[in-house]
Amino acid sequence: MKLNALRVAAISLPMVICSVAAADLLGTAHGFAVLGGSTVTNTGPTVITGDVGVAPGSAVTGFPPGVFTGVLHAADAVAAQAQLDAGTAYTTLATMAVTQTLTGTDLGGLTLTPGTYFFASSAFLTGTLTLDAQGDPDALFVFQIGTAFTAASSSAVIGINGADGCNIYWQVGSSATLGTDSALQGNFIATASITLDHGASLVEGRAIALNGAVTMDDNVITAGCIPTPGATGLMGVAALVVGRRRR
Repeated sequence: MKLNALRVAAISLPMVICSVAAADLLGTAHGFAVLGGSTVTNTGPTVITGDVGVAPGSAVTGFPPGVFTGVLHAADAVAAQAQLDAGTAYTTLATMAVTQTLTGTDLGGLTLTPGTYFFASSAFLTGTLTLDAQGDPDALFVFQIGTAFTAASSSAVIGINGADGCNIYWQVGSSATLGTDSALQGNFIATASITLDHGASLVEGRAIALNGAVTMDDNVITAGCIPTPGATGLMGVAALVVGRRRR
């Protein structure tokens, strides 16, 4: 039930206005919902809104049964440039002035206002993290994570008071794992790999692995702040979502 509701919500999100922060930071990586460094792999009926790419690797597997509304770029010039731009975004995020150090603090149960939050090593999310934009639609949330990020099963990131997933960034020093049935927002840029466990959803966000793989298993990934795909593409995804067997 929860995942099916998220699937419907993901394809109905308005994605026609791009925030300045998202466009400026991501460059040509902006159009990608999933971008891997070595491989992109999928198991099950994953639904992706946005482009899928990989560079310098070339392997993309699992489509179908997975579907995406954008364009596939495998080891081509577009994917290579997107990786360069994503690397630049990673460096920019990593060097932003820190608002608060949260090393050793579980993000679950916290309510944070716009700012840059620093973890010297790994970061964990168990439960729900609330991001309060305080009425500013351009409010920027940046998480600088020294090593790994792990979201526990059924954890969530929720934006309130105008918070926009386009302006939420997770700069991860090694690998990121989104646990089973978790529902997160924001753009993940990891130096190594990104794994979405079964049923995890990333709404108004991106999974970008600079060097390793993006691995998916029956997920929803909806890149925020990109032009809405043509009606045919969206209707195709909607039909697949609505037709999915309820859990």
